[in-house]
This record gives sequence, C-alpha cells and structure tokens, in this order.
Amino acid sequence: MDTKFGQSQTVTRIEDVRLLTGGGRYVDDIAPAGALHAYFLRSPVAHADLRALDVREARAAPGVHLVLTADDLLAAGMDLHMQASVVKNRDGARAAAPGRPVLARDRVRYVGEAMAVVVAETLAQAKDAVETIEFDLHELQPHVERAEGGPELHAEAPGNLAYDWALGDADAVERAFAEAARTVTLEVPDHRVIVNSMEPRGAWAEWSEGRLHLCFGGQGVWMMKDRLARMLHLAPEDVRVTNPDVGGGFGMKGFPYPEYFVVAHAARELGRPVRWMSERTEAMLTDNGGRDLSSTVETAFDAGHRIIGYRVTNVSNLGAYNSEFAQAIQSALFSKVLTGAYDIPAALLQAKGIYTNTVPVDAYRGAGRPEAIYALERMMDHAARELGVDPWELRRRNFIPREAFPYRTQTGELYDVGDFARVLDRVREAADLDGFAARKAESAGQGRLRGLGLCYYIESILGDPTEGAEVEFGDDGGVNLYVGTQSNGQGHETVYAQFLADRTGIAVEDIRVIQGDSDRIAKGGGTGGSRSVTTQCNATVATVEAMVGAFAPFLAEEMGVEAAEIEFDGHTFRAPGSNLTPTLIEAAEMARAAGRADLLRHRAEYTLPGRSYPNGAHVAEVEIDPETGDTRVVEYTVTDDFGNLMNPRLAEGQVHGGVAQGLGQAICERAHYDGNGQLITASFMDYAMPRADDLPMIAFTTEPVPSTANPLGMKGCGEAGTVGAMAAVANAALDALSERGVRRADMPFTPLRVWQMLNDGAGAAG
Repeated sequence: MDTKFGQSQTVTRIEDVRLLTGGGRYVDDIAPAGALHAYFLRSPVAHADLRALDVREARAAPGVHLVLTADDLLAAGMDLHMQASVVKNRDGARAAAPGRPVLARDRVRYVGEAMAVVVAETLAQAKDAVETIEFDLHELQPHVERAEGGPELHAEAPGNLAYDWALGDADAVERAFAEAARTVTLEVPDHRVIVNSMEPRGAWAEWSEGRLHLCFGGQGVWMMKDRLARMLHLAPEDVRVTNPDVGGGFGMKGFPYPEYFVVAHAARELGRPVRWMSERTEAMLTDNGGRDLSSTVETAFDAGHRIIGYRVTNVSNLGAYNSEFAQAIQSALFSKVLTGAYDIPAALLQAKGIYTNTVPVDAYRGAGRPEAIYALERMMDHAARELGVDPWELRRRNFIPREAFPYRTQTGELYDVGDFARVLDRVREAADLDGFAARKAESAGQGRLRGLGLCYYIESILGDPTEGAEVEFGDDGGVNLYVGTQSNGQGHETVYAQFLADRTGIAVEDIRVIQGDSDRIAKGGGTGGSRSVTTQCNATVATVEAMVGAFAPFLAEEMGVEAAEIEFDGHTFRAPGSNLTPTLIEAAEMARAAGRADLLRHRAEYTLPGRSYPNGAHVAEVEIDPETGDTRVVEYTVTDDFGNLMNPRLAEGQVHGGVAQGLGQAICERAHYDGNGQLITASFMDYAMPRADDLPMIAFTTEPVPSTANPLGMKGCGEAGTVGAMAAVANAALDALSERGVRRADMPFTPLRVWQMLNDGAGAAG
C-alpha cells in the first residue's frame, strides 16, 4: 500500500474565499448576454388526458419569440422520450419501460409535468404568455398509494408495477427460518423527502456554427453530452456540456431532466441563447425525489442470538416514470449493503417498484444504501428488545469478525477489510455511554424523556471505477489539473490541489483545478456514490507516475546521466553525479525551452480493482418534552472508518452535512401528497428543513482501517453521515418514548406525531 498518501493534513478550503465573497460562477450568474428566458407551462393536476393545447395567443404575446409543445418537437425531428434504466424481474422478464416525454403529449402523470414552454425577452413576459395558453385536461383518477392496482398510469405497466426483483438464496433463507430459535419481524416505513439543494436546477444553451453548448448545474457532463447528441441527432463532437459552480447536488442533479433538452432545442430554433432557472416550488414539484418505501424486515436467530437468516421485502414508490437509474437504484443498490456489518449466512431481498402520480421520478442522494441500513438498524434495535438483549451486545455478537476479511456477503459484495468491534468500542468511549444514566436522570428531573440510539452503518462507493487525471504546465508558471469528477460544494478544488502538491512539490496556490467541461476533459465519471476523491486521487497518482516517467529520459540528457539513474523524491529530480535538481515546474520550463511541447501535458487513467466500504457508528441522544412532543437531538457522536484521509477537516464537514440531512428527515422533513396527487408541502412555509438550532454539536472521531481495494487505502465518505443518522435518531426517539409504553415510533418525529404517539397508548404513529 502507498504509505505517502496525503499526510492527513487539514488545509483551509481554497474555494471558500471566492464563494463567500460573491465570486461564485453559478449557472444563472453566467448566462450569455441577451439570452432569452424560458418558462414552462406545467400541469395543475396529477393525472389527466391532455386533449388540447391552444398556444396561439401566447405566440402573439409581447416579447415572445417561441412557444413549443410536444408536437413541435416531433415535427422538428427531435426524439421526445428520455432514456431510462430497466432491470430484469425475478421471472427473467424485462421490467416495465414506459417512455417519459420531455413535454407531455396525450397525458400528464404528475403535478408539475411540463406541457409547453414559452421563450421571451424577459422572464416576466414569458410568465405572462404562459397564462394565456388554453388547455383541455380531462382529469383521471390519480394513483397515489404505494401499492399495486388502482388507476393505471402506463399501458406498459399493468397494475402500476414497475418491477418485481429479487436477489439472494430463497431456499437457504426458508431453511434458516424453519430452524430458528426465534424470529422477529418489523415493518419499517421510510417516508418521502425533497432534496432542496441551495441552488435549484438551471441551464442555458447557445449554438455556434452548428455546435451546441449546454451549461447546467449538474454532477458531471458526459452523460448529458451523450443524451443530447442522441435526442437532438447530433454528432458527439458537435456537443459541448459544462458544469460551472454547483450549489449542492445530492444525487438529484446527477440526472438529465426534460428542461435541458427543450432549452437546447429552443436555442437552436431561435439562433439565440436561451436560459431557464427553476423556482423553489417548481423544484419541489419536479426534482427527482427520494425515499418513500416500506420494508418488511424479517430476521431469524439461533439460540445464542446469532442471525442465521435475513429477509427484506420492500415496496418503493417510483413516481410517474423511470429515470436513468431509478429502477437500478431502488433495487440493486439496496442490496449492496443489505446485511450491513453483520455475518449473516442466508439473506434475501425482494423488491417491487410502483408507479404513482406523485413525483416525476424517485431516485437521489444515495438511494438504496441509506434505506437498507435504516431498515436493518431499526430491526437490530427492535430485535434486541424482543430478545431481551442489549442492543450494543446484539450488534457485537453478529459483527463480521476481523479475521474473516476479505468477506463475501450473501448478495455478492466483497468487503475487503473491517474492524467493526474496534470502531464500536471507540464510539462507546467517545459518546460516554457509561454516563448516559446520569444524563437521563437529569433530563427526567426537568420533566423530559431522554433516549439513546445506535446505528452501525456500512456503505459502498459506487459509480464508474475508472477515472482519469491530466496535468498541464502553463506558460505562466502555473499548473492545470483536469479532473473527471464534479464538485457540488464538497471542496474538491482543495483536496485535488493539495494532493497533487503533496505528490509533486508544486505549490498549492500554483495549481488550478479544472472540471466540468466536455471540451477540455476527454471523459470522466462525474460525482456520486462517494466515488470522487477515491477515484480521482488514485488517477492523479497514475498521472504523476506517468509524468515522472516521461521526464526522466529528457532530464537524463540535460543532466548527463542515464535515464535509469533519475529519481524523483516528490519535490525534485536527482541523479548521482549531477548538481542539477530541478523541480517539476523547472523541468517543464526546460522542456518548453527545448521545444518539447509533448512534455507539457500528461494524462493517465486508473481503475479501482474493487469497491471500498466506509463504515462507522453513530450515537444520538434525544430529549422529548412529553407535554408538547417537542423532540430535540441533544448529543451526537460519530466514529467513522474512512480508511486513509486526505483532509480530515473536509471529511468532518462532509459528515456534519450528512448528519444534518439524516437528522432533518428524522425530526422534521416530510413530503406530503393529498389523495389527488397535490403536493401539500410545496414551499418552505410547509416543508420543514432542519435549522441551526435543530442540530447539536457533532463529535467526530475516526478509527481508520485502510482499504486494500486501492493503493491509497481510501474508502470515501460523502454519504456516510446520512446513512447513519436516520436510524440513530429514530432508535433514540423510541428509546425515550418506550419509558411511556410506546412500542413503535416512526419518522419524522415532529411535535404533533410524537404527542400522538405518547397519547395513543400503543404508540403506533401513522
């Protein structure tokens, strides 16, 4: 393993001064001068036949340059339907694959689905013109339940069943349950949440000499480039896609969206740049959503409280359509960490996806892994109560032992390393578990209930295992580092510049990180699934090695030695018998002077030989006011095994943000649709986001077990906070409520819901 990696030094974020002093370049900040404004007419109902659209008055409205409907796009030769992923059902048949149009034609299937677009000189003129469009919608009964049957959304999906998928050994699981000393079952709902990135989605497009440039706020450019070329019938070389600064992604911005294709076509038809920016309620209605599934979790135990069988049957609300990844995420990704950190000899996942007239698509922010861990860790606490065993001891008893690694799970994942018991010991000490009884008594003295909850999570990094990096020496003495990932606020500029500086001796301030431009960067995997730093830094190592190797023969001539004698110590080149000790910057200047332009740019790729698996333990303590139901997270402790860290402060920041996200779902966030498919929580007046005073101080420690799946021993950390937070808070809330006889408690723990749990006797909160 590479032992030089990172030095684990905390470096202040390079990009913060620029971003915090108004120097950010977000998509709406940098639209071309004179760009026209696009505004979409959206469906006011969840399910209806679209019988007519009369846009004549809109086309004649002041300032309007263009009005487009689905028929206009088809007449122009554009493909109307977006690409989507489809899995195979358990019977081997292909799952449902209904088309998703970029503009509705014949039918609308969720509130907010785009039916037409107006392009005008100003946004106000575009909005005014949209108001003049007459449409005839014949309303149909919506299907909003997460269940088969009901009014049918798509002829291709009888009963609204999107997929029926399974993974595991059903016979082995049946045998385990038949032989079990005890079995425990728990229904675990996981409610709908909305992303609410700080910067909503947006895009602008311009054309020059038959070539398209689309700029959008996303998590990578290459998928969008490919889809634009396909739908607009362009050669790939005629499409440029860029991502500028992006104000939060969370997986939601990793998908193509209908608006981007429509804006690109509108700009082509008009011969002028066209811009579009989502408003907040528009985003809440049309961004891909997350969660909204229910898992029936069944666990078989032997007489010693060891798990011998595990079965999860989940049903997911997929929304109105498939997306690029929706079916895969809601089924396959759930299985990646199905059995968590536990040594389970027989496991089965059975998953169904249901189409509903709610969100456009359900898939974002690590969908699959947080849901799987939430279901598993709620079950572990429930089983501990049913079996009469300490929840910490039950987990420890079932951990995969350290000596069992590498360990192949029942769903085929190969965990390379782990020492879960050691991490649990560390978090127990950091959370002062022994002092909890005194804290609980103090809360009781103030009339409050106090509970403690534990979650032990494991996740896997995902996405393309291959990434490239390119280093270019500029004529100004600086260096450009081209990367295939895309920062959404994580601090990539800092991490990548710091890493290259550590490897080469080039000053951090002389390194410019360049991302998100399909013209300047040949290819890349984008950002998502906690892959970025692990894949990109390993690619940078490969590039540095290639660069040093390329300079060696040239420097050998300059230094009068054999190429084999040239050594690079991370800062300078050296060779016995030569007084020359050039740095890489100096070597590049020597090459420039000698006319060796080939030595001024170097690129290499690296493919991870396997996934790595971040893991850790979250401990939450909550206080509940039984008179009002007010629930507060008052203590929070995290111990993570992220392997080797490049920048501990940035890793801690990622954990803090992830915990805030998971805590938000646990205590306040909830997307609510009524029986007509109308989103009731479509503004921040109704959708509660966590605020600063909802969060405690978060104690963060690491207990690294370096990965063997990559040379740098890294494991990734982007989504770890969210994966662990939901179950830790939920388990803590139930621990507090159990003092009053509550036996079941489900998120979100809003004051009203908690008050109802306390006053409904059995505590089954709907």
